[in-house]
Amino acid sequence: MEQSRPYWNMEIEPLLNTPEMKKIQLGKLKTMLGRLKANAPFYADMLTKSNLDPERLSGFEEFRNKTSLFNKEALRNLVMECGGDILKALEQIMPVSIDDLDYMATTTGTSGIPTPYPLTRSDINNIWGEVMVRGSWRAGIRSNDRVLYCFALSMVIAGIPSMIGIQNLGCMILPVGAEAKSERILMMQALFRGTVYAGTPSLAEYLIEQSPKVLGKPVGDLGFRALVCGGEPGAGIPEVRAKLENAYGCRLYDSGAGFGFSCDHEEYQGMHWLGDDLCYYELVDPETKAPLPFENGAEGEAVFTSLAGDGMALIRNSLGDIHQIFTDPCPCGRSGFRYKVIGRSDDMLKVKGVMVYPGSIKGVINEFVPRVTGEMRIVLDERPPRVVPPLKIKVEYAEGTTMQELEALANEITESMSRRIKINPQILWIEPGSLERSHYKGKTFEKLYEAEK
Repeated sequence: MEQSRPYWNMEIEPLLNTPEMKKIQLGKLKTMLGRLKANAPFYADMLTKSNLDPERLSGFEEFRNKTSLFNKEALRNLVMECGGDILKALEQIMPVSIDDLDYMATTTGTSGIPTPYPLTRSDINNIWGEVMVRGSWRAGIRSNDRVLYCFALSMVIAGIPSMIGIQNLGCMILPVGAEAKSERILMMQALFRGTVYAGTPSLAEYLIEQSPKVLGKPVGDLGFRALVCGGEPGAGIPEVRAKLENAYGCRLYDSGAGFGFSCDHEEYQGMHWLGDDLCYYELVDPETKAPLPFENGAEGEAVFTSLAGDGMALIRNSLGDIHQIFTDPCPCGRSGFRYKVIGRSDDMLKVKGVMVYPGSIKGVINEFVPRVTGEMRIVLDERPPRVVPPLKIKVEYAEGTTMQELEALANEITESMSRRIKINPQILWIEPGSLERSHYKGKTFEKLYEAEK
């Protein structure tokens, strides 16, 4: 196998985001819809009522017009219709039986009941794992690498299923998991000298603080040559990205929110969509859910439809992520349109009519590291999205900062927020180390309205 070739899958990846791929996608979509009509009662009923014949499907416009979105709310409603039995509900939307599944993964459930990801071994190896390997190959990861695997291993899709999938690359996996906590993670790295870190950006940030305490040396001396981060915004935020790359002394790669993986270009270009042959991607208006033109710079809610798979047979499925897409060629020269995660519809705030996402706020705060630690919480007195101004933000100041310096620093942060994201927040200073760190996804909000119940 030629180690210097540009793509893992030299047959498919050169065709990503091309007219030829559109023809491949339409054929696969017809096949998938046919399987669902024959084996998944929920979709069989939908297709019949909408008069959509998979074999005679004219194109993607007819598909979008005749199929409705399936999101978390739709899943909750289906589970209720099935008497609260989530396994019975899954039988309604899969082309295979529950008994055919090999794994059950989920989302983290940070915003409610976790969304299930039912998987067969084929799903893991040929879909989820295939995309992981395609992205890892572009990041220069090879069979002689050792991956310190720090995503949570308990149920989440980024855990065991993704870990198994990436082994198709032939590299060594050090499956320590986020559950092990920072001391053991660092000890395993000291013993087995992983060359690649895989985990959330929040955990990677926390290890910057912990490594000198636990190992007596900075993370830049631990031997990593690449960081692969996902599971939350962070790797795509320029200030967070700079903080991690400077501390670790290596390149950071962003992954997730779909079948995406960032490239090796010096400037962050978003994540290349690597799964055209596996999943049809579209954008819809976050409020009206109407389809949006797929064009350079378009911004909307990402919607996914599986073109292959067994348990992971998603039809116009939305997880609530807001993306901006880029269809022009990437400076890196690799294939695939690109997307940046703007935020989640669940996390969007409205301050005096201005829509604000936590990632944008975190980006501004990290602009002021090392005068601040980078840790912050958005304080909400009332249930979002509407926020009565000023938006309150708790920010950890750095060790040794004086009260006189804090007043001037608060003014600088507020001015930057006003210039970049059009809000004028109230900065609430707190001592360094006082905010709880996370080994999983970083905490963003402090919801005072829940404590008042």
